[in-house]
Amino acid sequence: MKTSARELLGELLDPGSFESWDRPPVAVATSAAYRAELDAAELVSGTDESVLTGVGLLRGRRVAVIACEFSFLAGSVGVAAAERIVCAVERATELGLPLLASPTSGGTRMQEGTVAFTQMVKIAGAIAVHRSAGFPYLVYLRNPTMGGVFASWGSLGHMTFAEPGALIGFLGPRVYRALYGRSFPEGVQTAENLYRNGVIDGVVPVSVFRRIAHRTLNVLCDDPQPLPESSGDARDFDNGVGILQAGHELRGPALQVGNDIPAWQSVLISRRGDRPGIRELLRHATDRVPLSGTGQGEADRTVVHALSRLRGQPCVLFGHDRAGQSPEQTMGPAALREARRAMHLAAELRVPLVLVIDTIGASLSREAEERGLAAEIARCIADLVTLDTPTVSVLLGQGSGGGALALLPADRVLCAANGWLAPLPPEGASAIVYRDTLYAPRMAATQGIRATELKSNGIVDSIVPEYPDAADEPVDFALRMVAAIAAELAELTAEPLDALRSARHRRYRRLGLPE
Repeated sequence: MKTSARELLGELLDPGSFESWDRPPVAVATSAAYRAELDAAELVSGTDESVLTGVGLLRGRRVAVIACEFSFLAGSVGVAAAERIVCAVERATELGLPLLASPTSGGTRMQEGTVAFTQMVKIAGAIAVHRSAGFPYLVYLRNPTMGGVFASWGSLGHMTFAEPGALIGFLGPRVYRALYGRSFPEGVQTAENLYRNGVIDGVVPVSVFRRIAHRTLNVLCDDPQPLPESSGDARDFDNGVGILQAGHELRGPALQVGNDIPAWQSVLISRRGDRPGIRELLRHATDRVPLSGTGQGEADRTVVHALSRLRGQPCVLFGHDRAGQSPEQTMGPAALREARRAMHLAAELRVPLVLVIDTIGASLSREAEERGLAAEIARCIADLVTLDTPTVSVLLGQGSGGGALALLPADRVLCAANGWLAPLPPEGASAIVYRDTLYAPRMAATQGIRATELKSNGIVDSIVPEYPDAADEPVDFALRMVAAIAAELAELTAEPLDALRSARHRRYRRLGLPE
């Protein structure tokens, strides 16, 4: 049973809030047969074209909406439908409104030929202008969404979800059979398969998409909330070691700068299976909205990214997921392409980016080499040092190799007391220097990998303490780290972007040089 455009809008928007923006369709040249098809489609669908546009309220927030009507000539898009879509996008941009679009279509309207086909260009162009202005564009794909519609405005969302069981693809099964004389492979063009392969962010019913859209717009459209006044100065340094969550009682002996904890001990502590990771930080965020994959057909389960608020501060959060890593499953090129998606998303939506480093190292495999692992590390670094949004990196645990370095060069770098950063795991460095892994503790001690040394070398700005080990106080530590990140975000977002970019350039230009 297909969901009509009006049913979709009724479930998505607050009751009675929808106001149509639609005018009579623009006139197009039609044959008598095509005119009869249009008249019949209007009777069947109860609409004058294959799209409805307008404005409404989503939990009290004004949003612009575009919804396809499949019962009007299979939701196909010709000149009149395209003009209606573009006018709605342009009006949303002019009014500064977030835009929610829900395609369901067989694609281009064949009765209008090539001129209809090229309409996808102007639709995509209008959406590009809307996005470049910093306004959210969220997409909900319905069953079916095919052809040029999927290949243009159906695939340009900052976030893209689909209804369960939806047929979604570029080449329609009927066309494939006609061209090649056989059926298209089953299970490929489904919402669930596209989600598994990192093309879309999730598969949910409309009621859940409404909640997701609400949380997303809370993150992206609401102003940052001030840090609690009861906390006093959110940057309360403990002997230069780190940032404490004000108002939160901390127990146990603090790890102080003067404590000469061996680097190798920090490495071993960082490898504890019960050490809190990025998912524990997200549990203390508000308005979390998970993202998935690159949006281009790749997904890596060793990383996590989401839109979220940390103590009222909006951000795109991306990082290594220690729960998804093992010696047999390490981050590959797709993880870094997901990182770059997060970077570009944060810059386009004009919210800060938070990167969490906690990796045993990048994949060492033929596949990783052939799919451009080294090049993706380089692109991540280059994108980060020039990114047009505030950035915070967090060394949460293990920081091994290029996969860690790819997420490092931010405006501010925080480090857990037992976090570390090294060109290779100490065992790997030992194998290079001594041709044996037995000297790993010695290499850890001599390479300057631990938090205090990273701070003294200007790589890390602040150390967030552990009391004495994050694994023994996972909730306290996660709250403390979230508070530290939020304090940095509040400070960075108050700075002009030009000043941030200049300071970032100076910082990394001087790295390693004497003061």
